[in-house]
This record gives sequence, C-alpha cells and structure tokens, in this order.
Amino acid sequence: MTTELKKEAVGMGSEKKISLASMFHFDVKTYTMILALVSIWVIFTMTTNGDFLTSRNLSNLFRQMSITGILSIGMVFIIIAGHIDLSVGSLMGLLGGITAVLNVWLKVDGILAIGITLVLGLLIGIFNGWLIAYKKIPAFIVTLGGMLVFRGILVGMTKGTTVASLDPSIRFVGNAYLVDGVGILLGLIAVAVLVYKALSGRKLHSQYGLAIPPMSVEIAKIAFAAVVIGLLIIILNSYQGFPVPVLILAIMAVTFSYVLTKTVFGRRVYAIGGNAEAAKLSGINVTKMTLSIFAINGLLVAIAGVLLCSRLNAASVAAGQNAEMDAIAACVIGGASLMGGVGSVGGAIVGALVMASLDNGMSMLNIETFWQFIVKGSILVLAVWVDIATKNKR
Repeated sequence: MTTELKKEAVGMGSEKKISLASMFHFDVKTYTMILALVSIWVIFTMTTNGDFLTSRNLSNLFRQMSITGILSIGMVFIIIAGHIDLSVGSLMGLLGGITAVLNVWLKVDGILAIGITLVLGLLIGIFNGWLIAYKKIPAFIVTLGGMLVFRGILVGMTKGTTVASLDPSIRFVGNAYLVDGVGILLGLIAVAVLVYKALSGRKLHSQYGLAIPPMSVEIAKIAFAAVVIGLLIIILNSYQGFPVPVLILAIMAVTFSYVLTKTVFGRRVYAIGGNAEAAKLSGINVTKMTLSIFAINGLLVAIAGVLLCSRLNAASVAAGQNAEMDAIAACVIGGASLMGGVGSVGGAIVGALVMASLDNGMSMLNIETFWQFIVKGSILVLAVWVDIATKNKR
C-alpha cells in the first residue's frame, strides 16, 4: 500500500512537471523573436531621437512589411515541407509587371488585371510544383532557374522601362486606409478569436486528458496580446487609418495559420517535412501535396506582386530583387528549420517584421546599403546557427 502511495505521489509530481513545461513551451522561438524585435525598436528609437516610433513611420513600416509577410507565409509552407523557393522575388516582380502592362498598356480593367495576375501566379506555382513533385527535379534547381527566367521575361516584357501609372482600383489595395471604426472592429475581432482559441484549446486538452496550464497563464497571454493589438490599432488610426495591405496580410496570416495548424492538410505538410519517406509509407500522397504547396506559394506571390505594384504605382525591372532572401530570412528568424518539419505562420510574420524594421531603421539612419546587406546576412546566418545548435541539444 505504501509503495502504491509513493507511486501515485511520483505520478502526481511528474504530472505537475508536465503542466509547468506545457505552460512555457508555446512558440518559444517566436516569443524570443518578439523580444528581439522590441530590442531593435528600442535601439532605433534611441538612435533616431524617437522618429522611429512615430505613427507615420510605423504605419509605413507595417505597409512595407505586409509584402514580405505575405511572401513569408508562402515560403514557410515550402520550408516546412523540406523545400526552398529562390524564385519568389523575380516572380513577384514579373506578376506585378503583368498587372501594370495589362492595365496601362493594354487598357484592361484594374480588377480584371488583378484577377488575371492571381490566376497566373497560381498556374506558375502549379507548374513549379509539377516539375518538383512529378519530374523529380530538385526545388533548388527549378526555382533557381525560375529566378533567372522570370526576371528575363520581366525585362523583355517591359522593354526595360517603368510601366506607370495604374488605375485607382489597383492603387487602392496597396495605398488605401480604412476608417478608424474598421480598425477598432478588427481589433475586437482579433481579441475575440484569441479568447475562443484559448478556451477551445483548453476544452480539447481536457477531453483527451492532456496537461492544461492554469487559467491565469491563459489570461496573461490574452491580455498581453490584447494590449499589443490595441496599441497597434491606436498607432495606425492616429496616422491615416488602418492600411489595406496590413488588413490583407492579417487575413492571409489567419487563414493559412488555421490551414497549417488545424487541418489535415497542415499536419501532412509537417509530416512530409519531418520524414517524406515515412509520410509516403503512412499513406500521404507526397507528390500531390508538394504540388499543392507550391500552388499556394504561387498564389501568395501573386498577391504580394499586386501589392508591390500598387504601392509603387508602377512596375519596373528591379521590382522584387532580393525579396526571396528577405522571405527566407523571415521564416528562419521566425523559427522555421531549413531541414524541414518545423515552422509557423506566426513566426514567419514576426520574422518579416524584424527584417522590415531593420530595413526601415537603417534607412532612417542613412546607413550605407552594403552595411544593410551585411547586417541582414549576418542575422540570417546567426538564426540558422541557433536552430542547428538547439537541435543538437535535443
């Protein structure tokens, strides 16, 4: 009897440890990046005499970040599945150029031009996926070739000139602001979603007998997120309102975060990245999944291309240069592993904000371009090193 009591006590002690571990295991890398982001903002605020944290600059920062953020959402699917896409920058420039050529030179209606661009992005993504999944050409080679091909098509299509200016319907998606009430409503919806997600998660854990963190921890997390969302809404509304590109990014982030974490499709993406052979033996159609992942990426690149073209009110041969590096860096900084099987949409968004903040802050300080490349490249290498180091400790 005494032995049984001791075993029960040990079991209770281990259960408590599991609960404590589960309390602090949620997206550790993402929260670390948030801390790093805050540090970056503090440094730039001090070095720019507070200009970095003005509502005008932060509004512009989030508008700029929305393009990298959308690219990063598509890229994180690719990286989790164990692949890479080096063509997204050139493809984004090409698709933005197609929108401009259709609208400016061929006089196609703005909405129709956007629709055609999105369909083309989807088709190109499917073609890339077909080459990789069915023809077994490595993703690195397919997308490296695509990077050159798409840039060449863009230069030839535009004859090396800048194509401007676009219809108001196209300029709206990249430059418009929503009225204050819309931003407040979106903030309330976001907080409501967080509350629902927390409660449903606790209920699900309870049904399966899993460890549940104390309610105080959940409340603290929701309160912190609500404060951050509230500050963001206040800052954006104090300038001109909630930017439409940020709204589009938020919709994409919520949608694809749900797909990645709450659907069978998302679980299969992680399974393929963790061990493609094991996933195939378990009944997952790896080739079809790979095709679908690249199709999603192509669609998201098209959306980013339209936003870039809209924000600049023009298309140029230099559009999207090095954007693939920013997208990959954002994913890795946000916790995705280049070995596959690890990553999240939320982490990619945080990583995109880190990259955009570095670009914005260094530009405000008039730091020379070569130093900006050195800093961003060093951060990418550091992020990969940290990922490898943490894997080796497991």
